[in-house]
Amino acid sequence: MNQTTLAADGPAGGFADRVRSAVIWRWGSQVLSQLVTWAVTIIIVRLLNPHDYGLFAMTQAVLAAFNFLNGYGFATSLIPADRVDQRQVGQVFGMLLLANGALAVAQFLAAPFAASYYGQPLVADMLRLQAVVFLTTPFIALPTALLSRRLDFRSQARTNFASAFVGAGVGLTLALLGYGVWALVWAPIAIFATRALGLTLAARMLVKPVFDFRGAGQIVRFGSALMVSQLFWIVQSQADIVIAGRSFSTHELGLYSESLFVALIFTGRFLPPLNEVAFPAYAELAKAGKPIAPAFLKGVRLIMLATAPLYIGLSLVAGPLIETMFGPKWLGMIPILSGLALAMPAMALQLVCSPATNAPGEARSYMLTNAAGAVIMPVCFLIGVGYGTQGLVASWQVAAPLLLAVTLAVSLPRIGARLIDLVAALVPVAVCCAVMAAAVTALRWEVAPLAAPLRLVLLALGGAAAYFAALTIGWPGIVREAWALSPGRGRKA
Repeated sequence: MNQTTLAADGPAGGFADRVRSAVIWRWGSQVLSQLVTWAVTIIIVRLLNPHDYGLFAMTQAVLAAFNFLNGYGFATSLIPADRVDQRQVGQVFGMLLLANGALAVAQFLAAPFAASYYGQPLVADMLRLQAVVFLTTPFIALPTALLSRRLDFRSQARTNFASAFVGAGVGLTLALLGYGVWALVWAPIAIFATRALGLTLAARMLVKPVFDFRGAGQIVRFGSALMVSQLFWIVQSQADIVIAGRSFSTHELGLYSESLFVALIFTGRFLPPLNEVAFPAYAELAKAGKPIAPAFLKGVRLIMLATAPLYIGLSLVAGPLIETMFGPKWLGMIPILSGLALAMPAMALQLVCSPATNAPGEARSYMLTNAAGAVIMPVCFLIGVGYGTQGLVASWQVAAPLLLAVTLAVSLPRIGARLIDLVAALVPVAVCCAVMAAAVTALRWEVAPLAAPLRLVLLALGGAAAYFAALTIGWPGIVREAWALSPGRGRKA
């Protein structure tokens, strides 16, 4: 491994093709992986109880609280750098090993205190085992950064797909054998371990860790900024579970956490892969001295074309979806999921801003917006928790638009984009979603007497037809633009 091979690969003329290929591989593999995961999750959900998911949600909040110190940002700093040599890679590897080794020990020791906070002794045993996840992080973060720097997402796609199969197999096997909540604990451990092995082999990462950190100032500065940003993100994303964990029963918390899991499927599972491609792509534009704003506006429109109708539709079909997929013991999820879904388009739009602002190698804007989220979200949750699960739902519906407003105010000037241009790019999405919502609302009265699975299919098909009809009639150019991104559609994506 040398300095030349670590530089960004690919001729400038092939940039659009490489980005298109990266999107297809990274996002396509995520879709396939999630199909596998969801199929197995539906079976596991029917085998386990809301109580099990409540316990698991408690441990995830603690795991996330430690996770912000995992040093992932040190590896990410390699992506926008002009040149990277073997010593820098070794230094990042050393930082990751030290940080995550310390985190594994810290979580192991803190486990009893977390169990005492929640009043659930089993949480301590779960957290001790989950500390193993940190030991896999160096072997995921570093090869991911090196592969992303080259816009090589094919290797990552194959590894992610394999890890999804392994995790699904482990979780389903343990659930069928009656291990209860431990099926939820072991499945992600299996996923992380498989990813660590696969990505290390894919990146051919035969590098020794370097613990002499002289000359690593830029790595430390950028990584530390992302680390602080991650702390703020952890506060805003886990505050609801931490706050509700002492107020709700494990059953109520299980209903809420599983509703939130479903609501965050797109923003939490499908947007991060797109951001992983967008970050090195924007960084390459920045290094070439080209404007980021046009690519950002086009990317946001394409993402919201899929995100907004998905969430509006999810809110409208939450009833038959829960009846069909989860079963009678989960019907309490319906009003929670329906309300949460309405807040998610704003969260999605807020999340896609960070790759563009981080691309020049400076994470201040990202840190400021996450700091705002670390204030807005917990304050809203503290007010809403007193009104039960619907209070938390209302908190999301207030906090998400507020955080989006702050993010746009900080981010758009940073990348040279105007608010009016963003609004113009999103007008087609808003109009088509309104048409879809009207069609599904009218159709719900007609299909009300039918069984839940049939209602779900008819509403989904009717909503999709209305949305695509409105888009095709009103904005055919956007349809052609989106179609050009599909596999095998030529070089003008």
